[in-house]
Amino acid sequence: MTKKTTKKAGTDVGSFTALQRAEQDGTLTMEDKLRLLYQLQQTDSQIDKIHLLRGELPLEVQDLEDDIKGLATRMENLQKEIRDIEKDIAFRRIDGDNARAMVAKYEAQQSNVKNSREFDSLSKEIENQTLDAELAEKYIREFSLLLKDRKETLDKAREDYDERQKDLEVKKKELENIISETAKEEDILLKKAEQIQSQIDARVLSAYRKVRNNARNGLAVVTVKRGACGGCFNKIPPQRQLDIKMSKKIIVCEYCGRILVDPAFEE
Repeated sequence: MTKKTTKKAGTDVGSFTALQRAEQDGTLTMEDKLRLLYQLQQTDSQIDKIHLLRGELPLEVQDLEDDIKGLATRMENLQKEIRDIEKDIAFRRIDGDNARAMVAKYEAQQSNVKNSREFDSLSKEIENQTLDAELAEKYIREFSLLLKDRKETLDKAREDYDERQKDLEVKKKELENIISETAKEEDILLKKAEQIQSQIDARVLSAYRKVRNNARNGLAVVTVKRGACGGCFNKIPPQRQLDIKMSKKIIVCEYCGRILVDPAFEE
């Protein structure tokens, strides 16, 4: 288990070679740089807490917006399908009316035929047109059932759409209230973080963000607590603790890859 964790940390440690190369850059001492990183971490953690207050609301709002968009597309497709079915029914009615009209016409002609051959021919046409009329009625019945089903589905989609819209309004209002309550504090913290970042070397800042993004709790810089890493709580050898206290170089936890700083920084 330890070997596996150490291997993962090796990648994070490698990402901080930029920190070690940056030691000679600018006029800041290494202790100054470590203090800046620690201050940035504390500020980012405060911003994280504000975002945590919002909970799942941003995701819930996004999900509702996606649902509403999907329902809108579904309703549009159903409306198009309903129009197509209604057109099919109208065409079938015309076909049925035409077939019945031909039946009536052929039946009238039968009364004036002069021989059995003409009578049989008209009878055959009457039979064909009657079948066409019956087929048209069959299609009309089937399409009418389908039309009823699609209209019911559309009504249900509209109900769902209206419900999602109401839910979205409520969730948005909740989120807006939370954001408005914390907006001022967040703005101050964001400006503070930006000010700190402006004093940190770009390579160092990039490495910090990489480790922070990979850490579940967002901690990239931690202090030593009771002789252990403040991030993963693995024990740190005494000599390494002394190096951390001296703040002369970057010390990275060999287990989790976080930067380790002197507990005195918390003051």
